[in-house]
Parts: sequence; C-alpha cells; structure tokens
Amino acid sequence: MKRILVAEDRPASLELIRMVLESTGYEVIAATDGQQAMEKASSNSVDLVLLDLQMPKIDGFGVVAHLRKDPRFASVPIVALTASAMQGDRERALAAGFSAYIAKPIDLAALRSEIGRLIGDRGV
Repeated sequence: MKRILVAEDRPASLELIRMVLESTGYEVIAATDGQQAMEKASSNSVDLVLLDLQMPKIDGFGVVAHLRKDPRFASVPIVALTASAMQGDRERALAAGFSAYIAKPIDLAALRSEIGRLIGDRGV
C-alpha cells in the first residue's frame, strides 16, 4: 500500500483529503503544521507528500526546501496545495521544488488523477 503524508492545518480539509485517499487505497499520515510535517516525513517512508502552502510554524515552502535537502526525498513527489492561487504561484511552487500544484478548493477527481500520475507507476 502506498503511503501519503498530508500536511494541512484546516481539520475539515485534512479529513476530506484523508477520506478520499483512504477510500482510493492509500495509507495516510497526517500533519497539521509544517514542523509536524517535517518530523513525520523524517520518521516515515512515504511515496508522496501533499503540502498546504499556508501552515503554522513552517509554511509549505520551508518544508519543501527542508525535504529536498534530504536524499530520501530527492525523487519523492511533493505536491503544493493552496487556496491563494495567484498568477505566478504555480511557477513559484515548481521552482521551489514542488512536483505539482493543486489549487483549492480541491477537485477531488483531479487530486486522485494527479496522485495516480505521480506515483501510479512506482513500486511500493
């Protein structure tokens, strides 16, 4: 079973994403702020990371910068999630080391499709 770390500070959003991913067959590890996301990423093997860009303690950009310095995360897809989809944000996220960018409110079918695209052909 593939494992996904979801870092989202809004409980309702976190639970919705968790339900969708678990019903699709993924194991979900949840974090509610950037510091917790880094700790859980360091202590768990994950196949993909979903990171909210606006989180307490450390934002998504800080987390992705930290994870990309770790050789274990060099090839792990890290997806930016954001409600503040302004022009240029997608390019900024991709330049910062994110593998993909999904704007909120999240289209759940698009989320499943993007995750499948990013980790569908990788071994567990």
